[in-house]
Amino acid sequence: MAKAWRTVGAVFILAVLAGAAVWLAPAYVRHFRFERALEAVLAEPGIARRPVEAVQVAVAARAASLGIPIKPEQVRVERRGGRMRVEVRYMVRVDLPLYTVDLHFQAHGGAR
Repeated sequence: MAKAWRTVGAVFILAVLAGAAVWLAPAYVRHFRFERALEAVLAEPGIARRPVEAVQVAVAARAASLGIPIKPEQVRVERRGGRMRVEVRYMVRVDLPLYTVDLHFQAHGGAR
């Protein structure tokens, strides 16, 4: 009888973990898509010559199109030696049935 309870307990734990993974997966998929979109923005011709504010707005707009709430102020742009580096840090809150998770993401890329 004890072995049956252990099996039931293990199946329950696996079901909870699988459910959490299903609830968290959309945030990770959106982040992956945003990373690819950031690379596309930084590959646009002349992006490295644009003003910092224009780059911030372009990145924030691309994030918004993917459902990621990023403000232009969250887009950090650095220029050094003819290269531009962009870094974006943001948080996504996921409400699970009994718990709320804050997922912290970071995306970055560069352009010449």
